[in-house]
Amino acid sequence: MPLTYASSGVQYHSLDRLKRLAQVAAAKTGAQLTTAGMEEVGTSRGESAYVWKTGATYSSLVIEGLGTKNLVADQVRPLTGKTYYDQIAQDTVAMIVNDLIVVGAKPLVINAYFAVGSSQWFDDAERTDDLVNGWEYACELAGITWGGGETPTLKQVIEPTAIDLAGSCVGIIDPADRLTLGDKLQTGDVILLIESSGIHANGITLARAIADTVPQGYGTKLDTGQTYGESLLRPTHIYARLVQELFEAEIDIHYMVNITGHGWRKLMRAPQAFTYRLIELPPVDPLFDFIQTQSGNDDAEMYGNFNMGAGFAIYLPAGQVEQARRIAEMNYHLRSWPAGTVETGPKQVIIEPKAVTFGGETLAVR
Repeated sequence: MPLTYASSGVQYHSLDRLKRLAQVAAAKTGAQLTTAGMEEVGTSRGESAYVWKTGATYSSLVIEGLGTKNLVADQVRPLTGKTYYDQIAQDTVAMIVNDLIVVGAKPLVINAYFAVGSSQWFDDAERTDDLVNGWEYACELAGITWGGGETPTLKQVIEPTAIDLAGSCVGIIDPADRLTLGDKLQTGDVILLIESSGIHANGITLARAIADTVPQGYGTKLDTGQTYGESLLRPTHIYARLVQELFEAEIDIHYMVNITGHGWRKLMRAPQAFTYRLIELPPVDPLFDFIQTQSGNDDAEMYGNFNMGAGFAIYLPAGQVEQARRIAEMNYHLRSWPAGTVETGPKQVIIEPKAVTFGGETLAVR
């Protein structure tokens, strides 16, 4: 039997039901903004970030967490002597910021949430220093200010040896026509995929389960020469500065997606009914080949849960694709692929080279 994401403990259908239920309840509170002279943008519900309007200005907010990638760092540390928490900090900031920018927002201020099961977690000076320094460095990469945060000790909620990393970020959409909520999408738009740096921070629960099934665990060597653990711990790309530069270059961005949970199913996150046809795929990182071999999963399971080499997607007119690719490559050393197009048709993602189709019902986040 394959070791699937669901069998490893993550059930998206359970999570998505909660998300939809919460969106309905939350929408009932939207009118409260009017008491402060503001107005919510209701169509942002179901996107990665919430948007509201103050006068002619749009603002956005997101809260996001790392997940369990820090548990990989804890187990790899005895093998290498490094804490990896500087990289883990970047992963956390990336998870937050990459969700915020999809609505067209420039990130402004981020707050950190470092929750532990025992305050003694912070007594490990090397690990704590790496976490703080890595968070600061990630803020520099994203071009944001670190405003503050919270460090609760949650005995019996969190394991004494563990930390839960998360945070929130606020941004501004200026000028207002940079707001991207899917209403600009149209038939013929190109889906430009931007490279990932590896697994990023999604699918880690399954990746951790695999480590328990191979004799050398996280010390297993991949074809690249790196160990499995080191490959998993490559820090996540932060795409904030790239997106802002594309806007400044007057690239007409119609929509954006941070390819995280739900994998390539996220490519149909926009509310409209379009078919998203992919005909060119990024090369698959040997890390994903290893995960697929060891888990026994088929292509549908892999592309339905992992980024498979594409960490971010930008939808734009065909005539601006090459300019956007030059900016990504020359200024940020990020590879990109004009992987497919938006077509008239039912909501679905068709990955032609893999003969995989995800119907609209497989992404129930709205």
